[in-house]
Amino acid sequence: MIFKELEFQGVFKVDLEKIEDNRGYFSRTWDKKEFEENGLNSTLVQSNISFNKIKGTVRGLHFQTKPYEEAKFIRCAKGKVYEVFVDLRSNSKTFLKWGSIELDSNSITCLYVPEGFALGFQTLEDNCELIYQMSQWYKPELSKGIVWNDKTLAIAWPIEMSKISSKDLSLPNIEQSLKELELN
Repeated sequence: MIFKELEFQGVFKVDLEKIEDNRGYFSRTWDKKEFEENGLNSTLVQSNISFNKIKGTVRGLHFQTKPYEEAKFIRCAKGKVYEVFVDLRSNSKTFLKWGSIELDSNSITCLYVPEGFALGFQTLEDNCELIYQMSQWYKPELSKGIVWNDKTLAIAWPIEMSKISSKDLSLPNIEQSLKELELN
């Protein structure tokens, strides 16, 4: 596994190394020791799959509040997505800035995002599947979000949005979300 920290402290692109032969390849997708050696949260308590039928689908931007903030390790198992992360850590030099990375099933690149970030993605192909591994259990009462097209964040989504849930459409803007974070 090759860890490369992005412009946001604690956010890593993780390239999985392939051992190839005439049958295909084998790759290690998780190594607790390597995560710890890179100073990353190595606790995994839950793993989820997100399958999305239609190109242009947007999910997010989601996060959980204290004491159940989540670190996430994400891999695109099928298709191609544009993954977006927003820094909600008030003590960070990248506070309220967003970053992105394309993940696809051919490159077997993963993304590690620590606690204190909101995450969302847009599918760039039909029939995309993502695998999420989380450091905390899902707590619906602590699950929060920011509307995908927040004007303050001004995220540059790569293509027109085709599908989004009514729940994600009704998420608050960044100002309202920050007020909720202050209450926790």
